[in-house]
Amino acid sequence: MAYTVINPADETVVTTVQRLDIEEVDAAIFGATVAQKEWARRAPLDRATLLRRFAEAVDRDLENLAQLETRNSGHPITQARGEAASVRDVLEYYSGAPERLIGQQIPVSGGMNVTFHEPMGVIGIITPWNFPMSIAAWGFAPALAAGNAVLLKPAEWTSLTSIRLGELALEAGLPEGLFQVTPGQGPVVGERFVTHPDVRKVVFTGSTEVGKRIMAGASEQVKRVTLELGGKSANIIFGDADVEAAALAAPSSVFDNAGQDCCARSRLLVQRGVFDRFMNVFEGAVQDLRVGDPLDPDTEMGPLVTLSHRDHVTSFVDDDSLVAFRGSCPSGPGAWFPPTVMTPSRDHRVVEEEVFGPVVAVLPFDDEADAIKIANDSKYGLSGSIWTQDLSRAIRVSRAVESGTLSVNSHSSVRYSAPFGGMKQSGIGRELGPDAPLQFSETKSVFYAASEN
Repeated sequence: MAYTVINPADETVVTTVQRLDIEEVDAAIFGATVAQKEWARRAPLDRATLLRRFAEAVDRDLENLAQLETRNSGHPITQARGEAASVRDVLEYYSGAPERLIGQQIPVSGGMNVTFHEPMGVIGIITPWNFPMSIAAWGFAPALAAGNAVLLKPAEWTSLTSIRLGELALEAGLPEGLFQVTPGQGPVVGERFVTHPDVRKVVFTGSTEVGKRIMAGASEQVKRVTLELGGKSANIIFGDADVEAAALAAPSSVFDNAGQDCCARSRLLVQRGVFDRFMNVFEGAVQDLRVGDPLDPDTEMGPLVTLSHRDHVTSFVDDDSLVAFRGSCPSGPGAWFPPTVMTPSRDHRVVEEEVFGPVVAVLPFDDEADAIKIANDSKYGLSGSIWTQDLSRAIRVSRAVESGTLSVNSHSSVRYSAPFGGMKQSGIGRELGPDAPLQFSETKSVFYAASEN
């Protein structure tokens, strides 16, 4: 059975992708278990060399990957080029890990205790449709570096670049079966990752609802999970901030990738004393946002991923009286939706639920305590920004806001050299950073008794 991939910018057919059935998934898992054993026996230097070759293969294919992502996902081409480059960079970064997965020698009585970081085995990675290449690499690069095999299930809507990465891995010389892309339906492929005993860990990025089901299913085998789930992040603008700079930067914090980002700062909190000044500058910045042809290098925002997702986003903008202003977008074919700024009450659903589209709710706040209260009034806790020129306030608020990744006077969310993940219902575990390979390892403690002479 095949799935038809549609270009969201013009609704033309890109290609079709064959879905795997349960027997094919089981065969892939078996092949991965065989390949993993051989991979784990290889010298760390050999594994590192092959990961560098994989990075080099990606580097040679950057433009093809970017063009493919733009046709499949509607990402602006400049953004897609950056995403392809990030896959290369993440692979290069973790190619240094195999030779640095060192244990400890622990002083004990009667002998010596040492620890080893053993690979888990086969890792199942389930990625979302919003950043197909980047999020896949966050999982497979450190997992491979730690000595595991990887099965990657991409989202059906946006599977093309993941399939291409699987081809590049083989071209780079990775062993057959070690890194496999397994396109298909979640209830078939993803569910089998959860239920098959030879898949030792599941890494999932997606909705909190599905993440809960994966976590519950994995508990049957006490299977490890890393979950990166929903977000409703706050962008907090204090009165002492550089208000103009914060307002000019705000569109990118929520409208990048058409708002289809779990880190999107979709709640914009502005201190009352500067609210009107901020909104005046923000309105101009939103209306200047270049929304259009994803293949144009000057485009800053493309379409939503599908027409059905556009319907979902539209459902949040059900009261025009709450819309402060909008940007523009193309008319005609395509899943287009304009950047939209709303000023709702604090209990409106657009403030509480994840929209996953170019819609931001702007809320005034009174003081520091009120800002923290609003920011934390969410079941999510993934990301966020704090704008202030007061260093003490920046420290206080960053410690008080319940989010796993924050930035001060910027909107940075993900750096592959630093850990990333959420609090509360935004997930469990951490990805990226220097310790990521340990998330795909089991620490083994071994005591060696010393014989007496």
